[in-house]
Amino acid sequence: MCKDTTMANVEKKGYVDAGWPTDIPEGRHAVTELVADTAGALSPYGDIEFPVDASELPYVHSFTVINK
Repeated sequence: MCKDTTMANVEKKGYVDAGWPTDIPEGRHAVTELVADTAGALSPYGDIEFPVDASELPYVHSFTVINK
């Protein structure tokens, strides 16, 4: 039997989800798949429609000069 009772008497904290929004108005809910206007998982990209035109992308192809 363990003689160290300090760990057994530690008060447990309630579950806190750090990713859950905290600035929700009273009586409202964060948008989840349960209250979304469409069925299925929500897009992590928001309302962006794919495919996106290449001219709108901020991508710049890298170029490496090899030292000789």
